[in-house]
Amino acid sequence: MQGDAPDLMSDDNMGSIILQRAFHGMGLTHTTNVSLILNIKLLMILFNNFFHRIYQGHDQMNHRQTYIIAASQNWTLAITDNLAKKTEADTVLITDKAELTPARLEQINPDIIFFTHWSYIIEPGIYENYECIIFHMTDLPFGRGGSPLQNLISRGIYTTQISAIKCGKGIDAGPVYLKKPLSLHGSAEEIYIRAETVVEEMIVEIVKTGPRPVPQSGEPVWFKRRRPEQGDISALKSLNEVFDYIRMLDAETYPKAFLETDSLRLEFSRAALKKGRVEADVTITFKNKF
Repeated sequence: MQGDAPDLMSDDNMGSIILQRAFHGMGLTHTTNVSLILNIKLLMILFNNFFHRIYQGHDQMNHRQTYIIAASQNWTLAITDNLAKKTEADTVLITDKAELTPARLEQINPDIIFFTHWSYIIEPGIYENYECIIFHMTDLPFGRGGSPLQNLISRGIYTTQISAIKCGKGIDAGPVYLKKPLSLHGSAEEIYIRAETVVEEMIVEIVKTGPRPVPQSGEPVWFKRRRPEQGDISALKSLNEVFDYIRMLDAETYPKAFLETDSLRLEFSRAALKKGRVEADVTITFKNKF
């Protein structure tokens, strides 16, 4: 598939040359009647277009697609290798925002940049020059904004859609390529791992089918990014809420659900909802060092 195109396809005028030689062999010259000359010129144009299309098609066949996976969390890293196997494309993983620069992108020259779980602002110079696709864990336009997983579960919502959208100027406002359902049961870590599989399937579908994004429909509902202090479970009113708060914050690098006394901090993980109680692991630390 790789390599230079044959010489026959490298000259847009090859069709004209072939016809001219054929006409010369037939004894046709510039003195031939005007009608015939016009027909001959038309044939030359058609031949030129034909050979040009062959050359373009050969060039496209030789172009190997290149995709970037931009991911700042560990649970999406496996997508890179899997995508390369499933699409036979070149894939590049970027995990550090310092690597996502115009100079680096110009060097890679990606066909699409997929932001599978990206915690940083995407600069206009990137999404204006490259096709950039973001994956957001809500049924957009519902749930624009930060901390979608925690905001959904804290509202008692246990199923959602992952929306693949075109990156643009507005926050989570771009047109939608496609959506896929996702269950929000289990710990945050389990949900993110499950989401990785769904996102991978979506990327493969986008690459293979090339869907056109369509504008979002409906009134936006906005989420605010949650703060670590909102993990305090002391004011919750039910065991279901306690269970949900612990599991929705139970992922690597996330601040855990907690309780505090005057001197102690208790952080919870691995919650299980039982009849009349919640069982969980607890880590106890002193709030202040002595």
